[in-house]
Amino acid sequence: MFCILALFFLSPIYIHMPKIIYNTHDNETYTIEVQNGLTVMEGAVQNDVPGIDADCGGGMACATCHVYVKEDWFNKLPKKEDGEEDMLDMAFEPKPNSRLSCQIIVSDDLDGLEVNIPSKQA
Repeated sequence: MFCILALFFLSPIYIHMPKIIYNTHDNETYTIEVQNGLTVMEGAVQNDVPGIDADCGGGMACATCHVYVKEDWFNKLPKKEDGEEDMLDMAFEPKPNSRLSCQIIVSDDLDGLEVNIPSKQA
C-alpha cells in the first residue's frame, strides 16, 4: 500500500495545456503552453513573447495586444464584440483577421492556435 501511495505522490502530474503559436514580425516563433481560461495575451506576457505590449492589461482599452489570426483559425474563434471592433480601428494596420489577443480565451479547442504579431503596436 505504501508503494502505491509513494508512486502517486512522487510521480509528476501532467496537466494538458493548449499550445499557442506566436509568430513575430521578424520570423521568430514561440510555441507556448497556455493554461485554459487565460487569454492569448496573458500567455504571451507571462512568457515574454515580444511584440505584445498589453498596455491596458487586458481591459480592451488599447490595441497593443493586436494579432493577426491565421486564416484557418479565424472562424473557430468567438465573434468580435463591438468594443473589440472599435479598438481594432485604432490598431496598427488592421486586417480582416485582426483580433485583440486579450479577447481570445484559451481552451482545449484552441490547441495549436497560430497568431502573427504585427511589426508594431498602436
